[in-house]
Amino acid sequence: MFKKTREALKNKIRSAAIFLKTAICNKRADGYVDSGVKILIAVVIGALLLSGLYTLFNSVILPTVTTKVTGLFSYSGH
Repeated sequence: MFKKTREALKNKIRSAAIFLKTAICNKRADGYVDSGVKILIAVVIGALLLSGLYTLFNSVILPTVTTKVTGLFSYSGH
């Protein structure tokens, strides 16, 4: 009975060692850090783009449109 338990324990240790060696030698770059950095870069670039568009609209486009529309509606008819 002790011999069976000892063999079962050896097999479990071997399989755990093989699993550990495979996990250590794995060279795939599918880490969570990669994905997190990519998402963070995308969010930062998106925020910069939106703030630039917001500034452009408020400082250049809307004042120009407002003056042109006001000029169209203030036609005196002469």
